[in-house]
Amino acid sequence: MENQTFFTQFYLTSFPVYPETLPYFFLIFFILYLVGVLANFVIIKVTVQENNLHTPMYFFLCNLSTVDICYITVTLPKLMDILLTRKHSITFIQCFTQLFFFLFLASTEITLLSSMAFDRYVAICRPLHYQTTMSKRNCIIILAGTWLSGFGNSTCVTLYVSGLTFCHSNAIEQFYCEIKALAKIACTDRGLGVLIFVDTFLFGLCPFLLSLISYGKIISIILKIRSNEGRRKAFSTCTSHLTILLIFYGTIICMYMGPSSDLVNKQDYIFSVLFAAVTPMLNPLIYSLRNTEVRTAIVTNMKIKIFG
Repeated sequence: MENQTFFTQFYLTSFPVYPETLPYFFLIFFILYLVGVLANFVIIKVTVQENNLHTPMYFFLCNLSTVDICYITVTLPKLMDILLTRKHSITFIQCFTQLFFFLFLASTEITLLSSMAFDRYVAICRPLHYQTTMSKRNCIIILAGTWLSGFGNSTCVTLYVSGLTFCHSNAIEQFYCEIKALAKIACTDRGLGVLIFVDTFLFGLCPFLLSLISYGKIISIILKIRSNEGRRKAFSTCTSHLTILLIFYGTIICMYMGPSSDLVNKQDYIFSVLFAAVTPMLNPLIYSLRNTEVRTAIVTNMKIKIFG
């Protein structure tokens, strides 16, 4: 196809706010970023230092926190720069680089959450096989597959998108380089629309359904436990992850599998903030508040720091 790209750079529209409110929005996203990075760092530090947390579940959680730190670092600094300097431009190379890392980390987090659901399924539904199924070797294989699948998916999609031509506009209706927004300004977006749907199906809906199946079996087993204390303990190991799962996948499905309309386009900004900023910050907070072992480890570490 003839190259029809008439622009030298893209323009991130961010989201519509009054100029006088920009400093307040900058402060909000700065706090989100700071809390997200620090909270996830605390989870990583505690998981590494506490021997009783050296289990597959917390091995996955440590990786999730690593992904979340990188995840919000890919999107929020550029948004804060826009809010602070009001310079909305971004070069093609910067845009596609941001797109690559965003897709890489999002795909990795999606498959990682499904792996964590599988870990909980084996722990509760097949406890006698847990040590064998979730051995250190198998956990490393699962994690390697998780990161490699994210990398492969991101590479394929980014290469395809970077080969498109953009002639409708250079304004990306988002605060970061996002594939759905890029599809709107591509000269021909039919193939890209199919790619988005297939990618969302494979890396969104399928892992989500697999996680729901795992939790469906988990809940059915828990409900058969006669002891109230036993049911409570079993539920306590799953509720944190299930909460994160529903928030994360819920925003993905709303953003990428819904119909296209002006109202939905405006809602995309809200879902994007949830997806790219709020969820990575909430993940460690949910785990630390709802998980007794993590909460105890954090309190113990704080006491050692203060009194040690």
